[in-house]
Amino acid sequence: MKKLVLSIFAVAAMATASMAQTGATAVENPNAADFKFDTEVHDFGSIKEGVQAEHTFKFTNTGKEPLVITNVQASCGCTTPTWSKEPIKPGAQGSVTAIYNSKGRPGNFNKAVTVTSNAKTAQKVLFIKGNVEAAAAAESAMPVKQDVATPSENKPKN
Repeated sequence: MKKLVLSIFAVAAMATASMAQTGATAVENPNAADFKFDTEVHDFGSIKEGVQAEHTFKFTNTGKEPLVITNVQASCGCTTPTWSKEPIKPGAQGSVTAIYNSKGRPGNFNKAVTVTSNAKTAQKVLFIKGNVEAAAAAESAMPVKQDVATPSENKPKN
């Protein structure tokens, strides 16, 4: 019994020691690329339903190494992002564009666009927001078929 208790204690001590070793902090590269966006939130205000609302977020590489954007992901399928694909040299500017498709989406919206890169802050989240005004009933309604005269109304008079 004593050996069993000592064995359990030994296993617990080794598990604790191995977990403590994984808590080491990563060394930050002081020369790493970094970006400074002109703005991180864009408010479109009110837009009409059906509009493709577009905004370009501009940024500057404030680091000492080239900045490479590896991915840009929108929070939903209604927003399409595009971005600078080439490495951005230190001091140079790049951009991330978000295009919001308002068709069939009346009401308020707030969408996130996540930028992943080799910057000191590996992920940066940008936001677009606004309000989509519903299309007028006449604009969005299906066309109505006109009444057609019945055969008895089309008979020639004698």
